[in-house]
Amino acid sequence: MALRCKVVILGAGGHAKVIIDMIKSNPAFEIVGCIDQIGYRKVSGIPVLGDDSILPKLYEQGVHHAFVAIGENSIRHSLTRYVVDIGFELINAISPFAYVADSVMLGCGIAIMPGAVLNAEACIGNNSIINTGASVDHECNVSETCHIAPGCNLSGHVTIGEGTFLGTGTKVIDGITIGSWSILGSGAVVVKDIPSRVLAVGVPAKIIKQLA
Repeated sequence: MALRCKVVILGAGGHAKVIIDMIKSNPAFEIVGCIDQIGYRKVSGIPVLGDDSILPKLYEQGVHHAFVAIGENSIRHSLTRYVVDIGFELINAISPFAYVADSVMLGCGIAIMPGAVLNAEACIGNNSIINTGASVDHECNVSETCHIAPGCNLSGHVTIGEGTFLGTGTKVIDGITIGSWSILGSGAVVVKDIPSRVLAVGVPAKIIKQLA
């Protein structure tokens, strides 16, 4: 019988609970524990081992795989860099109840939640989240460290820049480009391109704020 890969989970909140459930369903992985600032408890039956200062020691002890289970994009981005610099290999957490077409291209450190649909030739960058019931249609390009929240729908040929967050229920029509590190408010309907580092809300989505 093949050895299971030992995995440490960074995070111990609600998002981490969903990730734990998905990884538990994959017999290739064994979760050794979670990392969190508030330590020494259990989350979905998994012990919190301490804060991120113990990661180098865990790696030396033979735990070489990790998943960063933090929903907030900028924090997830920073923690991912930290664990990769230590030497950890990031795994993907993919629900058995998601549909991922054979031609979809996936990076690493990606979460694909139950009910998500990824259609032909979509490309999902490292460290991104395709949340519950979201759909990413044919030939979309979701860049690194994005979060496509529950119930979002991306039509074909949509491009989402690095670090961008699409709030719950956002709809994006065919061929749209949304820039990097922007935020789309819940329920937004995007019918024209959105630049980088802005907050856009409404139906149709309109820019209401420039972000730092």
